[in-house]
Amino acid sequence: MQKTIQDPVRVSGVGLHTGCEVSLELRPAPPGTGIVFRRVDLQSFEIEARRQWVSRVVLATTLMKRGVMLSTVEHLLSAVYGFGLDNLYIDIDSLEVPILDGSAFPFVNLLQQAGVVDQDAERTYLVIERPIRLEEADKWICIEPYSGFHITYEIDFDHPSIGCQTFDGEITPGTYAKEVALARTFGFYEEVEELLKKGLILGGSLENAVVLSKTGIMNGELRVPDEFVRHKVLDLIGDVSLCGRPLLGRIRAFKAGHSLHTNLATEISRADSKVREVKESELVEFGKAVNQ
Repeated sequence: MQKTIQDPVRVSGVGLHTGCEVSLELRPAPPGTGIVFRRVDLQSFEIEARRQWVSRVVLATTLMKRGVMLSTVEHLLSAVYGFGLDNLYIDIDSLEVPILDGSAFPFVNLLQQAGVVDQDAERTYLVIERPIRLEEADKWICIEPYSGFHITYEIDFDHPSIGCQTFDGEITPGTYAKEVALARTFGFYEEVEELLKKGLILGGSLENAVVLSKTGIMNGELRVPDEFVRHKVLDLIGDVSLCGRPLLGRIRAFKAGHSLHTNLATEISRADSKVREVKESELVEFGKAVNQ
C-alpha cells in the first residue's frame, strides 16, 4: 500500500550553502501525489521530486522548475525514501532545505513524530530486469536485478581519517534509521576559503558537518567509524529517489557522487528495456520479495 504521514510536522534551520533561515512543514498528501515541494514564499509553486528537475549537482542536489530553485534536497529525500513514504507535501519558505545537524537523523525523528499511515492505493515499483552501469573516469555506479533494495558502496580518500571504506547492506525503514540516517556530511577545512569565494557553505559550521584538517577530524568523534561511507549511501538514496518510485534492485557504487547518483536515476527512468513498472499485487509472479 502507498504511505503518507498522519500529522503535519515542522522544523526550522539554516541552509548549508545559502546561510538563509528556512522553515519547512511536512504535510500528508493524497495517493498518487508523489513527493512534492511547495515554495510557500512563491505562492506555493510546486516542484516535484523528480529527476527531470535536477539542474545542478555541485556539492548538493539542486532542483529547478521554470526558474524556481530548491537546493540541498538529498538529505530530506533520503529520509523520506528510507522511511518508505510515497506521498508527501513539503512546504518550504526559502530556496534551500535546512541542513540541521548534517545528517538525515533529524528528518527521521520528524517523520516518526508525524506517524505513517497506509493509503487505499497500491504501490508501483521500478523492477530492475537488466543491469545499468555508468562511469566517470575511475568512478562508477551500477544497478542490477535483485529482489529487494540493496546498496554496496565503496569510497577511497587519501586522508588518514577516511581511507577506504565499504558499506554493504539491505535498505529497509529499520536499517535506514539505524545504520544510515545518523551519518553526517563532511568536508575539508583547506577547501573552505575557496568554497566561500564561490558563495557556497555560507551556513556551514562545526555543528552541521564533520570537518577534516589535513591530519584528522577537527570537531569531535565520529558517530560510527565508517560514518563517511554511510553518508555517501545516505546521499545516494536521496538522489535515486528522484526516480519517483521505490526500486527493486541492487546498487553498487565506487567513489561515486551526486552526479553519478542523479545520472543513474535518469537512466533508470529512461531505460524501458531494462526496467519494468510492477504493481505491488503483481510482484509475486516476478519472484520479488518486498521488505521495504
